[in-house]
Amino acid sequence: MKATSPLSCNSRYSRVLWLLTLGLLAATAVSCGGSSTGAPPPPPVNGNTSVTLLLSSTGNDQLSQFEINLNSLSLTSKSGKTVDLFTTQQNPEFIHLNGKVEPLLTVSVPQDVYTAAKITVGDSGFTCVTLSPSGGLVTSYFGYMSMDTPTTVTLPTPITVTGSARALSLNLQVSQSASFPSSCYVQGIVPFSITPTFNLTAAPLTPQVSEYGMRGKIVSVSPSSNSFTLALAGGIMSRSNPSTADGQKVSFLTNEKTVYEGISGFSAVASDMLISVDAVIQSDGSQLATHISVADADTTNLSVMTGTPLYVSSSGPTLISFGQQNQGYLWTSGQAGQIMPYSFDAADFKISNVANLHDLPFVAEFGAANIFAGQSVYVSTHATALQGWPIYFPATTMTLIPQAINGTITGISAEGSFTTYNVALAPYELIPTLAVQAGQTTVLTDPTNMVVYVDSHTRMLNTQPLAVGSVVRFNGLVFNDNGIVRMDCGQVDDGVSVTPADTHGDLGSRLTSEQGTAFTRVSYDRSTGNVTVVHERSGRAK
Repeated sequence: MKATSPLSCNSRYSRVLWLLTLGLLAATAVSCGGSSTGAPPPPPVNGNTSVTLLLSSTGNDQLSQFEINLNSLSLTSKSGKTVDLFTTQQNPEFIHLNGKVEPLLTVSVPQDVYTAAKITVGDSGFTCVTLSPSGGLVTSYFGYMSMDTPTTVTLPTPITVTGSARALSLNLQVSQSASFPSSCYVQGIVPFSITPTFNLTAAPLTPQVSEYGMRGKIVSVSPSSNSFTLALAGGIMSRSNPSTADGQKVSFLTNEKTVYEGISGFSAVASDMLISVDAVIQSDGSQLATHISVADADTTNLSVMTGTPLYVSSSGPTLISFGQQNQGYLWTSGQAGQIMPYSFDAADFKISNVANLHDLPFVAEFGAANIFAGQSVYVSTHATALQGWPIYFPATTMTLIPQAINGTITGISAEGSFTTYNVALAPYELIPTLAVQAGQTTVLTDPTNMVVYVDSHTRMLNTQPLAVGSVVRFNGLVFNDNGIVRMDCGQVDDGVSVTPADTHGDLGSRLTSEQGTAFTRVSYDRSTGNVTVVHERSGRAK
């Protein structure tokens, strides 16, 4: 593998910026004379099909961000014909897609049986968050610029493209794609590798494919068709050019069943709004928005962040957060990045819409008194610049959103209409890692354990049984119930090994002489409220 020099970092306004240089088993129909018996013949393979490419990922929770610049993706049919799905660079972030799907693009593809795929990638990098031995926050970034490395795309079964519409899922296998030291805290030159590994599978449109929690900016509205186009939030690499700082654009239809939260209805949908959308892909391949949520309808200098509080101060209503994805004014003006400090004394606290929230056998609350480090939040602000403590970026709204947790079941019981699972969290999970920091508002009773609530509303996508000892991915809203961590679970998936796929193991055989990492320490002075970002960058290993 050929790898170029590591990324360089620079800081401004206490944030981190990286400047980058960047079906069918066969298509043969059998002809029979006279009447036929048995199953009908397969549909003919001819013409073109509208194919929607979906992005997804499968991983544990050791990484907080993983971005891969996708340069091209092509399919090869069983007869050797090749078709390009795209040849222009795409800049997605994959960790927020753990157990979810999000559309990348829709393209017309010749009908055929495809048996292989090839993908090329460019700049790529991943981030993990931990504490240093002295207790300070550390975000470690591992990345390559202009990466020339082998990638793997596995088709578990041949993919038949036929009919008027089809969906394909490109799923990043996170553990197989990133190798790095067993500890996220690193100093100097350390071995690591990025070998993007994907599974490409067909995603049948019956039943409808559901897409949850897509976040983006409305770029156009069509009242005549009750539709709008959304620029989804992209990865940090997309911000090298502010005019293209957002991710892919996706068009959505609405109908009389679309539910609106935060606005009155479709007539209130407007360009430049930053919104969250749940949708389904219909049988014709179109996207139908089923739920539209607007946390902050004022678009004046509006910015949003999707991320994780890393530290919630007890000395004032302030927090330091990891910005997994950013969008809006601060992002395009170059003032937003991975480290985002907020004040929330005037924030409107919200909880993402969930059908069974009031059925839970505990009081599900989210506010200034019980927010804690490790939860997933969606924050809006109208700040135009960072100010000193305790103002920082004043948050206008702060919404609790679902997150994926990968853990081991240690006990199973029942509580009302819910089945409850006691889940042990891995040591590198952010909740137990960040809970030990002194000077925080919330003190968790046992941050290494989570109680997960599953009922009839939960989407059960797991193929392995839920039993004591099973490793499972749970996705849902995480609450602090008087010091006990509880999740209202919306989806269950098969789990991923809770240990790193590779520490130092076989890294040597997968690296050339050029390797490195850039990493950042974030310190918070509780006496002054000052945030300090310190960058260190390794050179090349020779």
